[in-house]
This record gives sequence, C-alpha cells and structure tokens, in this order.
Amino acid sequence: MEHTESHPFDGKAFVRHLTTSPGVYRYFDAEDELLYVGKAANLKKRVGNYFLKPPMDPRIASMVSQIARAEVTLTRTAGEALLLESQLIKSLKPRYNIVLRDDKSYPYIYLSGGEDYPRLAFHRGAKTGPGRYFGPYPSTFAVRESLGLMQKLFKVRQCEDSYFRNRSRPCLQHQIGRCSAPCVRLIDVDDYKSDVRHAEMFLEGRSSAVIDELASSMEQASRDLNFERAANLRDQVAALRKLQAQHFVQGASADMDVIACCMEGGMACVSVLFFRNGVSLGSRDFFPRLPTDASVSDVLSQFIAQYYLERQVPRELVLSDPVEDMDVLASVLSDHAGYVVSLKPSVRGERARFLEMAQRNASAALTSRLASRHTLLARFDDLQKVLELETTPRRIECFDISHTRGELTVASCVVFGPEGPEKSHYRRFNITGITPGDDYAAMHQALTRRFKKVVEGGVRPDILLIDGGMGQVAQAVDVLRELGVEDGIRVVGVAKGPGRRAGEETLVLADSGKTLHPGTSSPALHLVAAVRDEAHRFAISGHRRRREAARERSTLEDVPGVGARRRAALLKAFGGLTGVEAAGVEELMSVKGIDRGLAERIYAMLHP
Repeated sequence: MEHTESHPFDGKAFVRHLTTSPGVYRYFDAEDELLYVGKAANLKKRVGNYFLKPPMDPRIASMVSQIARAEVTLTRTAGEALLLESQLIKSLKPRYNIVLRDDKSYPYIYLSGGEDYPRLAFHRGAKTGPGRYFGPYPSTFAVRESLGLMQKLFKVRQCEDSYFRNRSRPCLQHQIGRCSAPCVRLIDVDDYKSDVRHAEMFLEGRSSAVIDELASSMEQASRDLNFERAANLRDQVAALRKLQAQHFVQGASADMDVIACCMEGGMACVSVLFFRNGVSLGSRDFFPRLPTDASVSDVLSQFIAQYYLERQVPRELVLSDPVEDMDVLASVLSDHAGYVVSLKPSVRGERARFLEMAQRNASAALTSRLASRHTLLARFDDLQKVLELETTPRRIECFDISHTRGELTVASCVVFGPEGPEKSHYRRFNITGITPGDDYAAMHQALTRRFKKVVEGGVRPDILLIDGGMGQVAQAVDVLRELGVEDGIRVVGVAKGPGRRAGEETLVLADSGKTLHPGTSSPALHLVAAVRDEAHRFAISGHRRRREAARERSTLEDVPGVGARRRAALLKAFGGLTGVEAAGVEELMSVKGIDRGLAERIYAMLHP
C-alpha cells in the first residue's frame, strides 16, 4: 500500500485511511530521501502517534516537519514486520534510524572434510567448502589464538593444500612440535584422524571428554610399557587442564551472549560477551549510528534485530535493559534459529556478574571513543581556523596516485568526517590511456571520474586534499571548473616538507595561491597528515594488488591454448606459479590436457 501527497504532508488524513494490521511504515522528505523506517503491530495506532498526539520530543518533531510522503507495507504478523524493518534499515540506512555500522562477518575456524589428512584454518565469508565451521569468534585475534593452541595441543596441520601436497620433508612446524607432519606420512591416517576428532571435540566445548579419553589412553600406554607415548599424553592432558582452567567460566550456559549498552554524549556503545559451550570466546564492542534522543532500549532492540537475524544466535541473550516488543523479538529469533531463544533483561548470580563485566566494557570503550572523537573534532575545528572557513568542514576527500615506474597506475580517494574515516565511501580508480608516469594526467582522470558523480547529484566534499604541490592542485582546479562544480569546494594541496619530514608539510591553497606552514604542533596539520597518509596507504595497496594480478596473468594467461581450466590444473598440480616455472616440459605434460606442443609453448613463455 502506498500513499503520496504533495508537500505539506497531511499526516492526520493519512492516518484515517490506515488499517490496524501489522506492517512497516516509511517516511520520505521533499527530495524523496528516506527519513525513517518503523514497524508496528497496529499501523493505525502507531503511525497516529506521530500526527495525533503532540507534543513530541525534538528528534521526532524535526523528522515529522520534513515528511513529504509516507508508505506502508502490510505484513501478516508483528514478527514479519520486525524482520522487514531490520532488512530495510540495514539496506537503506535511513537518516533517523539507529544503524549498526560494524557489519563485518565474524571469523570462524574451518576444519576441512573429505580428506585423509584434514586441516584447520582461519575462515571468513561464505561457508561453501566441505567440512565443519566452528564459531563465530568475536575477533581475528581470538581465532588466531585458538589456532595456535590447537597446534600445540593436537598437532593438526594448518598449511594450505598446495603447500601440503608438495612437501618432501617436514617443515619448521613439525620441528618445533606443532605438527605431526602428515605431509610426509610421519603419522598414519588412523592416528591423525584421532587427533582431528579430539580437536573437533575440543572446539565443540567437550574438553572434559577429550581429557578423559587422553587420560585413558595414557594409562593404557603405561600398561603396555610404551612410556614415551604415555609421557606425551600426560603432557597433553596437563596442557588441556591448564587451558580449561583459563577459559572455562563457571555458571555460563552452553550458548549465551551478554549484551550491555552505554550511552553518553550522543554516542552509544554495545558491548557483547560471547559464551559457547561454557567457554568464553571474548568480547566485542559496537558503536551504532543513532539519532538524537534515542534510548538504550531502542539501541538494544535494533542491535539485536540487525545483528542476530543474519547470524547464528545463541539460546540465551542476557540484556542490560528491557527492550520493546521483547516477546515478538524472541519469537522471531527462535524461528530464525530453529530452537527457543530467551531474552533475559533481569538476571542474578553469575549472569549478573557477567552483565556487570559487559557494562564496564561498554562504559570504558565509550569513554575511549568519546575522547578520540573530541580530539578529532578539535582537529576539524582547528582546520576551519587555519583555512579561514566560515563553518567547520563535514567531509574531507583526499586523492593520491601510486605506480611503479609508471606501471599500472592506481588513484585513491579516501573520505573523512567528524566521526573519522568513512571507509564505505573510499574509492580506487584504475588509470588507463595516459603516458606512463604522468601523475598530472592520472590525477586529472581520477578527479574527472569522481566529480562527474557530483554533476549527477552525488555528494560533494567541503575540502578536497591533493597529495602534491601546485601542479597537482592545478589539475584539481581545472577539473572542477570543467565540470562546473567548483562552488563550495576548497582545494588544498599537501606538499612534503624539507627532507620529507613529518610535521613540516606545506598546505597549498588553490584559491589564493598562498602556502601555509602550520607546524608540527598544529592539530589541523595532524588531521591533514592522517588523511593524506590514509590515501597513500589505500593507493599503494590497490596498486600492489593490481600489479600482482597483472604479473600472474602475463605468464600463463598469454599462452595460446591455456584457458581457465588448464591454468587452474597447472597451478593446482604444482602448487602455484613458482612451481609451474620450475617444472620441465615432461613434468608439464603430466598434467591432464597438456600435450608436448602445449607444454613446450608454456615452457618457452616462462623461460624467455
């Protein structure tokens, strides 16, 4: 159902025609920008609160004053409305909604399947490979730490398959006692599978069962007078017991997350403690974007809906505060998980201690974030003074160029705001059709491609930083004039100081031609240098990636008769491009689909 009115919007008339069914409502401004998405068990009653019951808090009043039209989507249940609301908020990011900005997928530990000698590995992304995935873990560090412990305890290999297949002698991991060297068959398949099974049990949280099995095997080895094996098992049991003492948390349920929210200074921090199978997996802090006057309950409700409806949800969520529509939210999460999920805002005993810990984490993280934010805001304010701007800038963009002797030039564009780097707005430009090494032409092309978006209605920066002196700045000025978008954009060059020393950079002002030397103690220069360095890093990483891809392509992909399938077969057979380069004609012929003529062409291409 859709309703569109010319401005001003008649909210009372709109409410009169609404149904009492559950659904989702959306408000748009005069420029058709989405302002807000909300859910309702009763649309008529919920939407009516915006237009029929003044007064309202400043945030809502500001939003209502901007509404030019509204839309509603009916759902069968309140649970479906919650799901749809969460999806729309995450995909559309309305201005007045709370939005969870940290949307990275959590890392897992991957145990490969379908092999005699499976491997353990770090994994992030789609779970498409055969085998099992353990997690999610709260951070990359937690996964790396767990994998390191697994190496010490069970000696299951963690090397890549290409490396594993091409070993002729044990690697360093075996020599330092962290791998049983299955690559050269120093352990038979059955013993290795036993180690894998114990590792699997440990990752499932059944460390006590592993200890019992190992203790039983130790006693049997002792009875068989196999004292060396008994000593090894004894050390393994001792290490497991020590680890269990460090990581097992008495009172934690099998699967539980403890979630606390702290708000201050217009910011919020949600801190989550993760427990799986009674084992603490650490914690993680989130800083959602939120509108003015949002409550802790609002933040928690939106966080849970947006975060857990796309991930594995534990059976129990312990909350620092009650949330709206808790029963509906628990029902939706239960349907999503396939088992009953409980939301508990009031707890005692050990759970209360965990909740206190999460609240302290949230408070400390928010205090640190606010201090960092205040520093950043002070730098933005100082930049306004240094550049003599009328208002504090809200968006800074910086461009940089990277290449190696003119090869495969890449330009970067990074974006900073008062909250810090806005990485979702970062862009790279692969530069083509210019004289190699012509940085002016590269900058002109990158800026043209970027600011054509402004002509089409895209967002424009307040300050445009260019890594370079007057020549580079002139390219920026020319582009902006050609496209007719120079109004309101301050172009500033960042030239390196004497001896390229940090803190002695010169700011080149495009509008006046003046140069400024803020000095090493200037907060404004600290901000400019940080933005410039980030643009430099982003450009270099893009150039390196492009260069590596091009160099791999220049060898095999340019050989006539070697398509994607044969190229993959060669790389798999020899463990990578280095192995292919080291192979002779006869070895190349051993790969399926490679006859002598093709093998000779490949060899000739790789050995010019």
